[in-house]
Amino acid sequence: MMKHSKLVLPIIVISQFCCTSLWFAGNGVMKDLVEAFNLEISAVGHLTSVVQFGFILGTLIFALLTIVDRFSPSKVFFVCAIIGSLFNLTTVLDNQTIHSLITIRFFTGFFLAGIYPVGMKIAADYYDIGLGLSLGYLVGALVIGTAFPHFLKVFDTDVSWQYLLVFISIIAAFGGVLILLFVPNGPYRKVSQKLQLGAWSENFKNKNFRSAAFGYFGHMWELYAFWAFVPLMLSTFLSKNPSLSFNVPLWSFLIIAIGGFACIASGYLSLNYKTKRIAFVALLLSCLCCLVSPFIFQSSSQYLFLGFLLFWGMVVIADSPLFSTLVAQNAIPKFKGTALTMVNCIGFSITIISIQLINYVASIWNPSYIFMLLAIGPIFGLIALYKKT
Repeated sequence: MMKHSKLVLPIIVISQFCCTSLWFAGNGVMKDLVEAFNLEISAVGHLTSVVQFGFILGTLIFALLTIVDRFSPSKVFFVCAIIGSLFNLTTVLDNQTIHSLITIRFFTGFFLAGIYPVGMKIAADYYDIGLGLSLGYLVGALVIGTAFPHFLKVFDTDVSWQYLLVFISIIAAFGGVLILLFVPNGPYRKVSQKLQLGAWSENFKNKNFRSAAFGYFGHMWELYAFWAFVPLMLSTFLSKNPSLSFNVPLWSFLIIAIGGFACIASGYLSLNYKTKRIAFVALLLSCLCCLVSPFIFQSSSQYLFLGFLLFWGMVVIADSPLFSTLVAQNAIPKFKGTALTMVNCIGFSITIISIQLINYVASIWNPSYIFMLLAIGPIFGLIALYKKT
C-alpha cells in the first residue's frame, strides 16, 4: 500500500469526477451547439446518443484487448483523459457540422471507456476489504455529476458555452494528471502478461460472477431510462395538476443527485451486511417503485409525488456500486479490469434499448403508465440474484 493510502480514494473520486465531466458537459451544452452551428433540433438526440455508442464500442475494444489488465490502469486512465480532453476541446472550433460534432462526441465517449470502468479497477486494486464503500463514494460522485446539467438549467447564466467546454477539458486533463502522479499501481493488482481475446468470457463461467453481472444488467435497464425521463415524469404530473407549480430542472437535479448519497450509504451498509443482500433489497425497492408509479401519478399531492421520486432516485442507484463490487470480487483476479469493462459495455448497451422503448411507448400510451416497463430489468436481476442471496 502506498504511503499516503488515505489520500488514494479522495484522489480517485476527484479524478473520476473531473474526467467524466467530459460526458456531463456535453449534455449541458447540446442546445447551445444546435444554435451556434444552425443544426436541426434532432441533432440533440444524435449528439447525446453517439457518446453512449462511443463508450460502448470503447469498452468492447478495451475488454477484448484486455488493455486494463495488461497495462498500468493509472497510465491508461491518464492517456484516455488527455485524448478525451483534446477531442472535447475541438468542439469550440469554428464551422462545425453535424458530422464533425458527431465524430467529436463519439471519440469523447470512446475514451471515456478508459476512465469510468478503469477508475473502478484502480479502486479495486487498492481496496479489498471495504471495496463496496470505496465504490460507493466513486459512483456517488458520478451520480452528482450526472445531475449537474439539470442544476445549470435552474439559472440563467451568461457564461459562454465555449468557455465551459475549455474549462471542462482543463479539469479533465487535471484529473488524468492527478491519477498518474499520485495513484500508482495498487497492491492488489494482478497483471495479465499476454493478449487473450477470449478473457472476458472466462469470467462468465463462474456462477457467482454471472449472478452479479445479470443483476447489474437488470439494474441498468431501469437506471438510465429513469434518469432520462425524470423531467417528463415531473412535467406529466404538472400537466395533470395545473394548479400546482414547481421548478422542473431543480427537482430533476435533486431527484438524480440524491442517489449519490444513497450510493455512499449503501457502501457503509456493505461493511456490516452482505453486499449481495443489500443490492437485492435496493433492486427490489426500485422494482416496486416502477410497479406502483401509475398510482402515484394519480395522486394530486405534490409532496407525495416529489417524495416518491426522491425515494426512487435513491434506490434506483444505491445498488450500482454494490454490483460493481460483486463483479470485481468474483472476477478472475488477472482479468478484473476486463470484467468490469465488459460488464459496463453490456450494461450501457442495455440502457439504449430501454430508453428507446420508453421513448417510443411514451408517444402511444398514457405517460402515467409507461414506467411500469422499467420493472422488467429489475425482475430479471432479482431472479439472477435470488439463488445466491
